[in-house]
Amino acid sequence: MDSQDLQVLDAVRRWSAAGHTFALVTLARTWGSAPRAPGAWLALRDDGLVQGSVSGGCVEADLIERIRAGRLGGPAPTKVAYGGTPEESARFGLPCGGMLELVIEARPDVAQLIDMADRIAAGRLVRRTVDLASGHTAIDDGARGDALTWNGTRLCTLHGPRRRLLIIGAGQISYFLASMALLMDYEVTVCDPREEYADEWRVAGTTLSREMPDDVVRAMGLDPQSAVVALTHDPKLDDMALLEALKSPAFYVGAIGSRINNARRRERLARYFDLSGEELAGLHGPVGLPIGSRTPPEIAVAILAEMTAVIRGVTLVRSGTEVPSTSGVCAASLAG
Repeated sequence: MDSQDLQVLDAVRRWSAAGHTFALVTLARTWGSAPRAPGAWLALRDDGLVQGSVSGGCVEADLIERIRAGRLGGPAPTKVAYGGTPEESARFGLPCGGMLELVIEARPDVAQLIDMADRIAAGRLVRRTVDLASGHTAIDDGARGDALTWNGTRLCTLHGPRRRLLIIGAGQISYFLASMALLMDYEVTVCDPREEYADEWRVAGTTLSREMPDDVVRAMGLDPQSAVVALTHDPKLDDMALLEALKSPAFYVGAIGSRINNARRRERLARYFDLSGEELAGLHGPVGLPIGSRTPPEIAVAILAEMTAVIRGVTLVRSGTEVPSTSGVCAASLAG
């Protein structure tokens, strides 16, 4: 769950306590280009105040006008589409002829949403179901790997703790990577047992561990919402983390270094630690997209860009050749 979703739930709690009614709008499906991904939320207060978003703004403007006029759905959840024609796409600012399908709850269950917020605050995953046919909504425990589903009448969305990023090493690149990852709603842990680095770590909002990297990886219990990036250039630290991370279901595992050094790393991991070819294929090394990065913040951008490409399942095109986003190639500027 991203911070915008948490802001929606916080607004719901505040508005309800103040005696306001509100509608809840969920982006269920998109066609063509769309500013937000399915599952995005928007809360609309009875006076038109908003929290969250489901588009670039013009759809929100129409929804605000409708709720102020008292014509935003009835007692049961309904669905509505925007952008069915080129003219409507242009009117609502939807790019490239895009289309959105929304599920609108004009009177959502406030107690259920507050319960949902409390479960998430306790670190639990929550699956929320909205059934348009019966008008029934429900929440129950979600599982890692669950995903949004929508069949036109029944919408299931997953909500819960943020994606997690474990960074090995507390150096300068890690500083920028951690800072940017926080802005992208990651829960960030930095691991560095070297006191000369750990003692100077100063990124608010992150968790610092001085334990050995392999112990931290095991303790975190990596899942499909987790990523690990090794940035120390020290095989004694980076390889220890990678050994455990590559056996996990983490969606992204990367390591800094030149192509030559990463080839040597793969050889070491295969020879001394008996990692399989399939496990080694999950290593992104050199880490990051090849965008010509040279400075620490540029390298951090390249790493987060590749992580995002993996999350979105994007196929990258380099020099006229399609390369899957899981290929792990990187700019020569990351050599070292």
